[in-house]
Amino acid sequence: MSKLIFLLNGPNLNLLGRRQPEIYGHETLADVEDTCTRLAQEQGLALRCHQSNREYELIDWIHEAREVAAGIMINPGAFSHTSIAILDALNAFEGPVLEVHISNIHKRESFRHHSYVSHRADGVIAGFGVQGYVLALQRMATLLA
Repeated sequence: MSKLIFLLNGPNLNLLGRRQPEIYGHETLADVEDTCTRLAQEQGLALRCHQSNREYELIDWIHEAREVAAGIMINPGAFSHTSIAILDALNAFEGPVLEVHISNIHKRESFRHHSYVSHRADGVIAGFGVQGYVLALQRMATLLA
């Protein structure tokens, strides 16, 4: 049986490929999910992808992951910088958590330099574009091996 990984994406990532392509690139979230799903299968993992602009939905999925998932990869978007509730939910998850940011949040506005999620994350990947998701998935496979 494949180990299940949740890939969670936060607000505005549904606009990936159309919103600020000079920062986030031209690939869509569907492209990212397809690439990651294929790679997960090659690594003997299963991937469940979710995106929401609503904080509570992300929290509900993290709670669900406690029961069924071996790991969580999360791009919390702007919730990175504001959501103690997402941090609290992640703190209740026992498996590995990897945080992904498409842009380098440390080269952007100062309010983006702090991430609450980073306090729980076992690793953070930022600034590698959508390739960061692939890197995170490869790391997740290593952590779960």
